[in-house]
Amino acid sequence: MLRALRLASRGRGRTAPNPMVGAVLVRNGEVVGEGWHRRHGGPHAEVEALAAAGRRARGATLYVTLEPCAHHGKTPPCTEALVAAGVKRCVVAVRDPHAIVNGRGLRRLRAAGIAVEVGLCADEACELLGGYVLVHRESRPRVTWKAAASLDGRIADHRGRSQWITGPDARRRGHGMRAAADAIVVGANTARTDDPRLTARLGRDVAQPLRVVCDTSLRLPLTLKLFRPPLAAGTVVACGPKAPGSRVRALEARGVRVWRLPLAGGHVSPRAIARRLAAEGRHEVLLEGGATLGGAWLRAGLVDRIALFVAPRLLGDGTHWLAGRGWDLAQAPQGRIVSIERAGSDALLLVDVGGN
Repeated sequence: MLRALRLASRGRGRTAPNPMVGAVLVRNGEVVGEGWHRRHGGPHAEVEALAAAGRRARGATLYVTLEPCAHHGKTPPCTEALVAAGVKRCVVAVRDPHAIVNGRGLRRLRAAGIAVEVGLCADEACELLGGYVLVHRESRPRVTWKAAASLDGRIADHRGRSQWITGPDARRRGHGMRAAADAIVVGANTARTDDPRLTARLGRDVAQPLRVVCDTSLRLPLTLKLFRPPLAAGTVVACGPKAPGSRVRALEARGVRVWRLPLAGGHVSPRAIARRLAAEGRHEVLLEGGATLGGAWLRAGLVDRIALFVAPRLLGDGTHWLAGRGWDLAQAPQGRIVSIERAGSDALLLVDVGGN
């Protein structure tokens, strides 16, 4: 199953709105076939493993990270392929929370006489599929807030300059996070100040996430890189319900999509954006906005993890990475450190705050 989980992770950033899934077929203690879901619309992991095994699938045990589907979608049901191939036993990490599956696949396999077990490496599978699970249970994606700060917590110096606080290794890791995300969200201040591309620059064969800019009144200049070819086609601007129609039309004429969404506290509602992203099948979301945007999403209870790159330098006066009102010590959100690692000359601190 651990091998199946590693295979599943190869589809990261390419399968949404489908989940990442890996599968391994074993017969008489020997791996006879394996596969993973490579891209949305392509063969599922179970079918890939069956194709690799051929006739050796008969009498084999399938280890799969998610319940096989039992419905017709872009591909036929995996359960029928498993039954036809003569698979004898199916070990599933977790049940699929999608309403169209959610136990149907398990029941179909058992009805066909296949022995089914559920729960092996369930924690690891739930971590891998965290965004997919949240979308189907809570109608929101898993959100990671990425920030790069100095040792004293500044994301910009006293003149507002932020490029570059961290070194090239940390920035390369940041691009890897982009490639693993289904969407990146930034605020208007970040878009205006940095004029970013928000692309994962790791080579040619890299899946690019949807780019979402929050601009309540549509005041950003149309000359930004995100609003020009070739980036415009993969960019969305989230605005308030009273944003000028002329600005909407100007953006749409450039190929940018515009989402009119409700406001919260005078800005586009984080919950409304999260719901819209979930509805579009975006499971993993990376916040790259500054202190204001990240703080708003954190206070809305929508930030599940914080990925904080820390550079060993001191800036003194400058912009802190978390803005907005503070908490009393007794009520302050309490996270859990998942990992601390080196990123060149910098450090990467990954903190789980999903329980707050």
